[in-house]
Amino acid sequence: MKTAQIVNLLEQIAPPSLAEDWDNVGLLVGDRAANVRKVMLCIDLTPEVLEEAITEKVQMVMAYHPVIFKPISRVTSDANEVVYQAARHGISVYSMHTALDVAPGGTNDVLADAMGIGAQRKPLEAADGPGECKVVVFAQAEEVAEIARAAFAAGAGVIENYTDCAFFGYGIGSYAGGPDSCPTIGHRDQTEAVEEVRLELVCPPHRVSQVCDAIRSAHSYETPAIDVYQLSAAGSGGGMGRVGALPRPVTVATLISRIKKATGIKRVLLAARPRPKASKGSGKGGLVSVAACGAGACGSMWKQALAAGAGFYLTGEMRHHDALAATNAGLTVVCVGHSNSERITMTVLAKRIADAMPKLKVTVSKLDKDPFEIV
Repeated sequence: MKTAQIVNLLEQIAPPSLAEDWDNVGLLVGDRAANVRKVMLCIDLTPEVLEEAITEKVQMVMAYHPVIFKPISRVTSDANEVVYQAARHGISVYSMHTALDVAPGGTNDVLADAMGIGAQRKPLEAADGPGECKVVVFAQAEEVAEIARAAFAAGAGVIENYTDCAFFGYGIGSYAGGPDSCPTIGHRDQTEAVEEVRLELVCPPHRVSQVCDAIRSAHSYETPAIDVYQLSAAGSGGGMGRVGALPRPVTVATLISRIKKATGIKRVLLAARPRPKASKGSGKGGLVSVAACGAGACGSMWKQALAAGAGFYLTGEMRHHDALAATNAGLTVVCVGHSNSERITMTVLAKRIADAMPKLKVTVSKLDKDPFEIV
């Protein structure tokens, strides 16, 4: 299996276009044409985790946090040990980071599942920027299937768990070739009217060039008519954080127990202001009917959680003054550590990759861990 094939799958799961502007996601180290038999997942590619990958004879690592955030001026063992050693051992490194956070079924959905938030959940901050593109091309009926297959192979036609998605519409196309033209149908200097099929496919923005090139290669026309439309990400179900109702109200203590079990950690940071018994959602015995979460450094999103009606907010880390303001407003907050709120996604992601690529061996790092622990 080639690195490019795995990259295509990861881009389908979490399109890079969903990532924050400041982020650096995608294939950061490696060769797209390299062979991959084994891939390892981790949150942070530390020297210890990289050594584990080398020992386990891994050819590719999906490191959630980018190993390269800002442009680097040199790749040497002392300037950037992990990048240097990964390249030296022929290990490709891919990052999903905020693209996976925003994507449906990604980091925040896994965290919401662990808490028991219902399926009718919503993002705390919905994705409202540019989304995918729609590519439209016109062709003869007898060749449209081949053109569609070429576009699919280049990365078009993927909608969540579905592939080879397309729309076909019939109509009449007209044209008149100039003196130097070589029309596939008809003659130059003559107006022609031809029955054609309109083919529509969705496509990630970063795949538009490859898809258009694939369409041109498969098309018989001298100059195929190809239109590209930018779509909005609004309404996609993606976005940062999640909020939703629990199937039935539970105590804060119950939610904490669920979080500990899912993350595998023994202690959490709890911020809750005692309230009168009539007020629900505060203290370990308070009842919670609506809960929210924001993986990683989403502590500042507590206001969105409160505005959405949540009485409980789970995140990786939160500033001291935000915690005071949140609890003063009646919100119960639990922090589990930055990467602890993200790491449970690796097992889920590993299964998704393994299910899609049965011949690929997929593992999760055993040495990857949060840099902080309570002692």
